[in-house]
Formats: sequence, structure tokens, C-alpha cells
Amino acid sequence: MIIANDLTKKFSDTVALDGLNCHIQDGCVYGLVGANGAGKSTFLRLASGVYRPDRGSIKFNDQDIFENTAVKKRFAFVADEFWTLPQSNMRRMADLYASAYDTFSMKKFSALASEFGLKTDRLLSTFSKGMRRQAATILALSTGAEYYFFDETFDGLDPVMRNLVKQKLYAEVFDRGATVIITSHSLRELEDTCDQLALLYNGGVVLESDVSELKTSLYKIQVAFTDEYDQSAFAGLDILSQTRQGSVTTLIVRGDKEKSRSILAAHSPLLLESLPLTLEEVFIYEMEALGYAFDSAQGGKKE
Repeated sequence: MIIANDLTKKFSDTVALDGLNCHIQDGCVYGLVGANGAGKSTFLRLASGVYRPDRGSIKFNDQDIFENTAVKKRFAFVADEFWTLPQSNMRRMADLYASAYDTFSMKKFSALASEFGLKTDRLLSTFSKGMRRQAATILALSTGAEYYFFDETFDGLDPVMRNLVKQKLYAEVFDRGATVIITSHSLRELEDTCDQLALLYNGGVVLESDVSELKTSLYKIQVAFTDEYDQSAFAGLDILSQTRQGSVTTLIVRGDKEKSRSILAAHSPLLLESLPLTLEEVFIYEMEALGYAFDSAQGGKKE
């Protein structure tokens, strides 16, 4: 398990992370979502031991990570930019990884390279961005690490390769009990990939939850009545948002769906329909409920 408490990192006058707190359980796919500059890459570098925290802590099984070789051998980090040795190919990079990881499997490396259709003797400098991303992923997965850190995992990959990478990540989790931490600025990218999601905003985690709970805890209800009605018709509902167009009111509600429908059905509505929300909509409404605004003109958090 990785636990971050009051995790803070600054670069000159820029605060990348400011008092971040999160818990990452073993054996899951954990997604970090946030706009550019939210602190996602900084968090991964702190979690994998590349950076030292300026304040607070980040620990793996109660052990500090920075300058802890024994812990870092259990991690594999794929940065947004794939670093390579000069004039190297995948085979040479595999030799480098094997010198750092006792658990590195050349057999797995060769099998993955073949499955992805990459030639291990071709210079990496001739690879496209997507091919370099694939190469970095193959090398990381061949380490047999317990924790994988992927920064902007699917950037530059076509849909076929995205699905293949997802399949390989799932296999690491289900077959080996590994943990995968991935970042993206797109919720849609991670919606069907992650078990848990955390939203980074202004250098901190403002929402962290299981994806299944997020998807089931909020829903949309559209309702209309024969006669004019007031707010008393919605008594007993935990409403996050309410809009009205003509005679139809759209509610964003938290809680038990059937109970909410029963409350409204008691008023004999002409229309009563419940609809699912996308994960992106769930995050937006949850953040508004917490008092956060994402319009930069509003200055971040609402007062």
C-alpha cells in the first residue's frame, strides 16, 4: 500500500503539490485525473522515489521510498518522455533494465515485443511517439514489478494499441496481483480502466473513490407533474443540482435510486425517468457539491 500524508513539493516559486493525501491499495488500477499542471507527474515521481518531498510523506508499506533501493526495485516507472541510451535499440534497453531488476524476464520481453509488432534490433530513435510509448510499456512490464507507474499511459497510441496495453495492465493485476497507477487529463480515457479514481486539483486530491461507487451514488431524474409544484415535492431527496425547462425538472440526486423514485411517484407525476450519468458528469457534480469551480475566472475554489 502507498500512503501519502500532507505531501508537498515545490519547484522555485511553483507549488506542484500542496498537502496531498491519498491511499493506494495493493492489487488495483488507480487513476489520477487532472488538468495539465495539476501535479500528476510530480506525484508519480514522488511515489516512485525520483523526488524527495519538501513536506509530508509518501510511504510504501510504512517505508520511505526516496533513496530506498529495496523498495524502488519493486517499482517500474514509465515517464511521459521515454529516456533511452544514445543509439540504442530495445534489446540494449532490455539489457539495461535487466541489470537493475533481478526479476526482469527476457522471455516476457521478447513475447511482448512480438505481440506489439516491434523489432527489438531497430534503433529507438527511428520509432514514432506511439511506438516509443509501446516500447517503454513493454520494458516496464518485463521487470515483474509489484507497482507500475504510467504517466499519460495512452498518449500517442491508436485505439488498437490502447486496448492491447489495457489488456496487459489488467493481466498484471489479475494474474500477479500487481498494482497499476496511471495518470491522464481525460476521465473518458480512464473510465473503463480503473478500479479507483482520484481527482487532482490545485496540487491536492479533492475527490477519491471507487469507480463503481461513483457511478452508482449519483444519477439523473427527470420529472414532470400535471399541476404547478414547488420544492416540497422533492422533500427527502439529496439533490445536488436542479434545473427546469418548461414543465420538466431535471434533478441530479445522490442516494438510493428506488427510494428517490418512490418519493416522487407518490406525487403521481406525468413523467418519471431515471438516467445514468457519465463518470465525467459525476465528477463535475461531486466537485460542485464540494464547492469547487473549474472556471479559472472564478479563481478555483468557490467562497
